[in-house]
This record gives sequence, C-alpha cells and structure tokens, in this order.
Amino acid sequence: MYYFIIFILLIQFIIGTPFEGLTLITTMGGGQNSSDTYLIDNDENIINSWNHDTGSASVGYLSKDSILFLPSKLGQGGGNGPAGGLFKKIDWDGNIIWQWEMPTEICVPHHDITILPNENILLICEETKSRQEALNAGLEGINGPITLDMIVEIQPLPNNEAEIVWKWHFWDHLVQDRGPQYTATYGQIGDYPELLDINVNGNGNNQGIDDWNHSNKISYNPNFDQIVLSCRHMNEIYVIDHSTTTEEAAGHSGGNQGKGGDILYRWGNPQNYDRGNNADQILDAQHGINWIPDAYPGAGNFLVYNNRHQTNPNRSAVLEFECIADENGFYPIEDNQPFGPASYLWIYQSSFFSNTQSGAYRLPNGNTLITVTNENDFFEVSLDGEVQWDPSFSAQCARTVKYGFNYFEDDILGDINGDNGINVLDVILLVNYILDNSFNELGDINGDAVLNVLDIVDLINIILD
Repeated sequence: MYYFIIFILLIQFIIGTPFEGLTLITTMGGGQNSSDTYLIDNDENIINSWNHDTGSASVGYLSKDSILFLPSKLGQGGGNGPAGGLFKKIDWDGNIIWQWEMPTEICVPHHDITILPNENILLICEETKSRQEALNAGLEGINGPITLDMIVEIQPLPNNEAEIVWKWHFWDHLVQDRGPQYTATYGQIGDYPELLDINVNGNGNNQGIDDWNHSNKISYNPNFDQIVLSCRHMNEIYVIDHSTTTEEAAGHSGGNQGKGGDILYRWGNPQNYDRGNNADQILDAQHGINWIPDAYPGAGNFLVYNNRHQTNPNRSAVLEFECIADENGFYPIEDNQPFGPASYLWIYQSSFFSNTQSGAYRLPNGNTLITVTNENDFFEVSLDGEVQWDPSFSAQCARTVKYGFNYFEDDILGDINGDNGINVLDVILLVNYILDNSFNELGDINGDAVLNVLDIVDLINIILD
C-alpha cells in the first residue's frame, strides 16, 4: 500500500510545480544614486520593498531575522564591474541599522558578497600592484600596474564600525616559468595546479593590466569551511580554504587541508595550468557559482551560470557539475591530469543570453531559479527543463534569490528539504539518509534518535493526514 502511495506522490512530483516561496530582487538601475529591493510571492504580490539612496553593487541577501544585507556603490573611483564600498544592514521597515565604508587604501570592493553563519561578511575586493612589483613577480611585458582580486572578511560592530578579521590574496599564490630570478614561485606551470600562472591572459599594455581576474561571485560551504570564487577573465572557478588564519592564507601550509591559501580546486579551463587545451575549456565569462545546499536535489554539487556557453548564436546556459571533494573537503587530482569532472551533469539551455552578471540557484524542490541580467528576466525551471514559473515582473538585477517561507521560521519536523511543505521529496531524502547511515533531526519523526523505516511510515502518515 505504501509503495503505491509513494508512486502516486512521485507522479505528482514529476509533473512539476513552482517552489512556494518569496523571491528577493535588487535592481541595478540608478547608477550611484538609487536602487530598490523587492520581495515578491509567486503571484507577484510585493510583500515588502526597500528604496536605497545608493546604487546596488550586486544582489542583496536576507538573514533569517529578515535583515537585508546590501553591498552598495560608492563614488570611490576605480573598481571594475559594479564597484562597491558601502555595506548596509537594513531592517524590515527600511531603517539602516548598520553601515560601513571600506577604506580605499585597503581595497576597492566590487560585485558580490556572501554572509557567513556568524553574519560576518565575505566580500570581493581589488588591489593594485605596481609595475615594478609585477615585473619582479615574473609578469611579461608589463608597462603599468596590475589590478587583481582579494577576499576580505569583515565583522560588523556596533556604532557603524567593522573589523577586518581575515584576508586572502591572489597575489600570494602565483607561479611563473620565466626563470628563478623572479620572486613568484618558479616552476613548470603544469606542476602547480594549486597556483595561478601570472602570465595567464597575455601581457600588459601602456596602462598595465586592469581587472586581471574580474571575480564576480563568491559563495561559502559551511560543511568544509571553504569558499568558491568565480573569475570571469580566467574562465574558471576556484575553491580555497577559509579555515586558515590570514597569515596561513598568505602561504602554502595550514588550515583544514594543510595547504594554506593555495587553490584547493579549480574547474572550467584547465589550459590555465597547462593540463588541457582550448577543447577542454567549458566555462566562458561565467557568473553565479555556488554549492547546492544540503538536502536539495543535487546536494553538494556546483551550479554555475555560463554566460557565453555558445556563440553564433550567442547562448548562455546553467550547468550543474559534480563536486569531487571527499567527506573531508579534499579534492583529488592525478599527476599530469586536470581536476575532474570532465564535463557537467546537467544543463539547462534555451534562447536566453546575458553577457554580464546573471546566476542560478537550486531550490529545495529541485527547480532552479535562473536570472538573465541583460534580458531583465528571471524564471524557474524543473530538472527536466520545463519552465515552472515565469513572472511578468521585470527588473535588471545581478541575481534573484528565493527563500522558502520557513526560512524565516523554526524548522518543521518532517520538512527535511526546507520547502515549507512535507511531501514525497522529504520521503526520498529520508530514504537517502537511512541508506547513507546518516542522521537528520527533522527526519527523526518518532524521536528515537535513529532513522529507519518507522520514520518513513510516520512521515507518509503525516503526508496522508
């Protein structure tokens, strides 16, 4: 009987429905002067809105207590893409409860932020090295300074103050094969996949090299205490260890993986480290990299918006590819081979295209929320590629974010995937937890601290009731 019920529920699931939740939209219009944030439901009712007297540098994020974290533009000069520098926390009623400006002598923030579980903020910044520093590091033909990226973690403090508690720099993790006389690590590029070839992307010009990396999205994995970063101009994503101290992050040892701030994993363009060629490049000008959260379909894998996936005609695509890390967050790589996987697991592609920004997030019910910035569009597709939600609401934004209703509430027993409902998806996840001999508190329906078939029966009864 129960198998028949599960079959019927599965059929209902396969048909597909939009994820019931609230979508956060932060506009990019208004230059330095203004922007807006909207929270809408699936019927496009505006649940709340915030008007900002500064332009947004990227997307805003909501905390569980409904506080809006917003990276804002600031007339600092410099900066590539959506340059920022002003960071705000705004309550439900639009009151700025905290704001802080990054000193330009430290770095110029741009593009994305991510909020850590302790509500510290990770942000992308750019810093500048002089022509002489670049020459000393082995950069060929440089005629001016080089601008490259770093990551900064700030801790918001009372009275509109903040403390920089952690830093990581690309500059500390370079390799070059010009000669041992240069201060960057010398060696054969293919022998050092954990380092970035300083001569990737060609030589400088009379103005030097501006915006060398062009990092555009940052995301955090709490299970591994790792950061993933998307770099448009490198056509790669990079994973680094956040468990390091700032001093360890500048070196090659320390942290959970014992590798300091070196690159733990990279994907998308193995020719950058001499372990592939043009035919092996998959990513092109990508944005929106993030891990798929626990208990979501595809949990643990990566999801990325590949802006220039196809040319003639131009087409973007959303790709899901396997995260090859083991349970300890270690990424294996064979000698003389690139990091795997060789290709992606899932793709969604139609006629949409955006050369800038954009992104995608997996939702608890298996749908994927896609934002196409240049087309002022966002929509939701199922795993079989069927559009489940395509609102008429139009706005140019870097990415949209969708939250389940229970994101702002206490967890519900049985709602294992957090979609504010108890359904066959939760049954499937519970079965997976049992098969993996793992535990999830929301799946322990009978409260005996063990996951087994009794919990499956109780969960099905909840669904039937």
